[in-house]
Amino acid sequence: MKTLAIIIAFTLTTFLSYAQDSLQTYTISIRLENPSNNRGHVLIGLHSADTFMKSEGLQNAKLKVIDGKVHATFENVKPGNYAIMVFHDENDNSRMDFEPNGMPMESYGISNNPMLFGPPTFNDAKFELYEDTEISIRF
Repeated sequence: MKTLAIIIAFTLTTFLSYAQDSLQTYTISIRLENPSNNRGHVLIGLHSADTFMKSEGLQNAKLKVIDGKVHATFENVKPGNYAIMVFHDENDNSRMDFEPNGMPMESYGISNNPMLFGPPTFNDAKFELYEDTEISIRF
């Protein structure tokens, strides 16, 4: 009987601690470096593998550049793998503009700041969220 009570107590403790961990959320603070000017807005998206390179992320922000600085915060984000995508929409048309050869006309960046020769992938930008995190992204 005592063994059964210990097993039940252990099982309940394990279940409750797992349930509490799954309710934990975190904050991601984003600082953008080197915006080229104060025109338009900066569009920022928090993405999962399923939403990466799509127009709408899991959370989105549209912010003005003020004195060469942009700061954003995404709150209540569950633990997991994410990527941040940003671009400076200088003409406020809410989309990335491209040259005829396919090169972007507007500044952009992704988490991890990789040097790429081609479109980014989720693996280039992904990070694991398991605590409050601050991310710096270069344009």
